[in-house]
Amino acid sequence: MFQQLPLSILQAGAIFLSIIIEALPFVLIGSIISGFIEIYITPEFVYRYLPKNKILRIMFGSLVGFFFPSCECGIVPIVCRFLDKKVPSYTAIPFLATAPVINPIVLFSTYTAFGNSVTIALYRALGSILIAMILGIVLGFFYKGPILKSSRTEQHRHQDSSLRGWKKMGHALIHSIDEFFDTGRYLVFGSLFASLLQVYLPTRILTTIGHNTATAILIMMVLAFVLSLCSEADAFIGSSFLATFGFAPVMAFLVIGPMIDIKNVLMMQAQFKGRFIALYFGLISLAVFTYSFLLGGL
Repeated sequence: MFQQLPLSILQAGAIFLSIIIEALPFVLIGSIISGFIEIYITPEFVYRYLPKNKILRIMFGSLVGFFFPSCECGIVPIVCRFLDKKVPSYTAIPFLATAPVINPIVLFSTYTAFGNSVTIALYRALGSILIAMILGIVLGFFYKGPILKSSRTEQHRHQDSSLRGWKKMGHALIHSIDEFFDTGRYLVFGSLFASLLQVYLPTRILTTIGHNTATAILIMMVLAFVLSLCSEADAFIGSSFLATFGFAPVMAFLVIGPMIDIKNVLMMQAQFKGRFIALYFGLISLAVFTYSFLLGGL
């Protein structure tokens, strides 16, 4: 039956399944962590361990992702739950930006993909941390107002403190299941859209117009968005473009991919206000372009 379908549809289906298979375990892990945060972590607990100084909180959010081996597919529900627990946006959003990049698994895969290059892994980590710091500073000192949708805030406002033992764990798992299906549907739609673009948007068009550093950087940023690769695997794809585009455009691909892709758009759209999403995407795009362009001049 499948042999009668056009080759392009079969290719899109294969890409769709590969993205889903690659991303689902991380969405599941993120949802489980999210459910346990909802039940076991109180706002008082969070505030007890957060630094008191705003700049230190921004730095904390930018760097703590090193200890969370999660890709961008599973980080959105975790960040939303931290925001529900009154973690400041200028701490939680830098964590959202850097956690899929600076954790040891991703850094090691980057190091391996580029022929054991410590330099590329360090530049990737540095770029993501700098951009996270910019996001934190803007949210901490300039952006006012809530970033989560009000319907979600109401939904997660109350926590039953009377739960104990196995009942408490059971409620955590129930929250995890709800989060998994809520996030998973957007993952499916995003993966489907990304697979169709990969098949029907010829990459030769992109390589043809990437004749200078600035346009090559923009092309690689767009390509990272379209491909929607998992951050554990994107370095191996990025390394294949090194000879075609050069160091700076590939670095743009590596830094922006885990922060902005089609899956993230849909998963964030379900949780965050549109005004904040526009700010998030705009700041990251501008910062990644500037960072990569400066690297190209070195």
